[in-house]
Amino acid sequence: MVSSSCFCEHVLKISLLALLVCMPQKANLWCCNTTVTTPITQAHETISSLQTLVLDGYLSKEDNEHAAKDFGNIYHFPPLAVLYPKTVYDISRTIKHIYEMGSGSELKVAARGHGHSLQGQAQSHQGLVINMESLQGTEMKVHSGEFPYVDVSGGELWINILHETLKYGLAPKSWTDYLYLTVGGTLSNAGISGQAFRHGPQINNIYQLQVVTGKGEVLTCSENQNSDLFRGVLGGLGQFGIITRARISLEPAPMMVKWIRVLYSEFSTFTRDQEYLISLENTFDYVEGFVIINRTGLLNNWRSSFNPKDPFQASQFNSDGKTLYCLEMTKYFNPDETEAMNQDVENMLLALSYIPSTLFQSEVSYVEFLDRVHISSMKLREKGLWEVPHPWLNLLIPRSKVHHFAREVFGKILSDTSNGPILIYPVNQSRWIIGETSFVTPEEDVFYLVAFLSSAISLSKGKHSLENILTQNKRILDFCNNAQLEIKQYLPFYSSQEEWKAHFGRRWELFVQRKSRYDPLALLAPGHKIFQKTLSASF
Repeated sequence: MVSSSCFCEHVLKISLLALLVCMPQKANLWCCNTTVTTPITQAHETISSLQTLVLDGYLSKEDNEHAAKDFGNIYHFPPLAVLYPKTVYDISRTIKHIYEMGSGSELKVAARGHGHSLQGQAQSHQGLVINMESLQGTEMKVHSGEFPYVDVSGGELWINILHETLKYGLAPKSWTDYLYLTVGGTLSNAGISGQAFRHGPQINNIYQLQVVTGKGEVLTCSENQNSDLFRGVLGGLGQFGIITRARISLEPAPMMVKWIRVLYSEFSTFTRDQEYLISLENTFDYVEGFVIINRTGLLNNWRSSFNPKDPFQASQFNSDGKTLYCLEMTKYFNPDETEAMNQDVENMLLALSYIPSTLFQSEVSYVEFLDRVHISSMKLREKGLWEVPHPWLNLLIPRSKVHHFAREVFGKILSDTSNGPILIYPVNQSRWIIGETSFVTPEEDVFYLVAFLSSAISLSKGKHSLENILTQNKRILDFCNNAQLEIKQYLPFYSSQEEWKAHFGRRWELFVQRKSRYDPLALLAPGHKIFQKTLSASF
C-alpha cells in the first residue's frame, strides 16, 4: 500500500496540499447498490449456532459499526457479528463450523486488520468479520544469525515489527509507505513501496506462513511445504486462507537516512533517470516520484524539513504553473559511514539531469523516515481531515506504455493535483523471486506504479467531491482500456467476474483451481466480489 499496499509522507502530500483549505465535514458514506443474495434468516441461524462454540476469544453481535467502515470511507456494509479471536484455533473452529454447515448457511467471512481497505474488501455484508488485531497467540520472536527473521502474528502492525526488530539491530527489507497496516493485509495484496526495485514487494521477503483455509484447516506453508498454498495466499486477496502468522526476512538496520528531492520539467528525462537508478547495483535504497500539476510554492513548503543545496538558486525558481515531476531518493547509512555515503550520493546525483536549483536534502533517523506518514496523519486527524472518502486508484503500467499514459492523463484528463498526490515510480521485477504467487503484474520486466491518492470532501459538489473524483478515475481507466495499455490494477477493484478474469489473464485458471481447493464454498473475502457463489455452483 501500497502497499503500497495499499497506504504515505504521501498523506502529507495528500491533504496538506488540498484538504487543509477546506472545512472539515463528517465523512460521507456510500452504500453499494449491489443486490444482496444472502438470506438473512439463514445467516442469523448460522451466527446463533456459532455462539455455541467454545472459544478463547468471543463473538459480538452488538456495536459492530466499526467493521462496516474502512479507510476508503465509500462503502458501508454492516456484518451480523464480529469475532474477536485470541488464538488461531478460534478462527479455525469458527470457519470449520461454517464450512461443515455447507453452502446452505450462506454466511461469508472477512478478515479485517487495521481497516485500511479502500472499497469494502474487508467487509462482509450480513456476514462475519474476524478482527485480526485481537489475535494474540505466540509473541513476536526475532531470530538473528546468517539468515535473520521475525515470527509475527498476521494481525501485527508493521510499525510494531519495526520497533521490535530494531532492538536487535535488524529490520524488514521491504516496506509500505504507511506502517500502521497489518501483516496479513499487506501480504494479501503485495506490499509495494520505494524499496521494491531492490528487494521486491513484501511478499518477496517471506519465509513461511501459517494459514487458516476456507475449510478451517490450520496449515503451515512455505516454498518447501504446502508450496501451492504459500504462493496462492501471497497476493491472493484473502481468497484462499487467512494469514495468521508470518516469518519475515530481516537485514541489518541502518541508523540514518539521507533523504533527497529534486524536480524535473520533462517527463522523459524524469523517467530516464528513475530507470537508470533502479538499474544500478550500487544505488539508492529507496526511489519514488510524484507528479505536481499547477501548483506553486512547492519549494517553500519543503523548506520546513529539507535544506536546498543552493538557497539563492532555489529562491529564484518559478514553476510558471507547469507540470513538474519530483524524484525522491534515500540512502541509508550509519554515522561512521557519513563521508563515504555523501560521496556515493554526489556521484549518483552527477549522473542525473534534474533542475539544479531544486536539489533539497535532509538527514533523518531511519525510524523517522519510515514512519513519516503517521506523523502527517496525526496532523490531519487533529483537523478532522482524516476520515474522509479516499477514492484511490492504483495502476501498474508497462514501461513501454507509460509515456503514452502520461501524455493523455497528466496532459489532458487531470487539470491539477489539489485532491491529493500522484505517485509514479518504476520497479524492476527481474530481481524478484515471487514465482507463481497470485500477485498480477504487467508482462514487461520494468513497469511503473502510478497511484492517484485522492481525498474527497464530504458534501462537496465541486472538484473535491467524491462523485467528481470517481468520474475522473473512470476516465483514466476508460482511456487505458481503449488505448490497450495492458495495465493491471494494484489493490484491484472490479464489479464483475469477467473483469476479474481479464485482470488475472493466464493466471485465472490457476486462481480458480486454488479457490476450489482451499475455499470451495467461497466463504472468504466476499468484499472483492470475485466469487459470488460456491465453486460447484459457479464452475
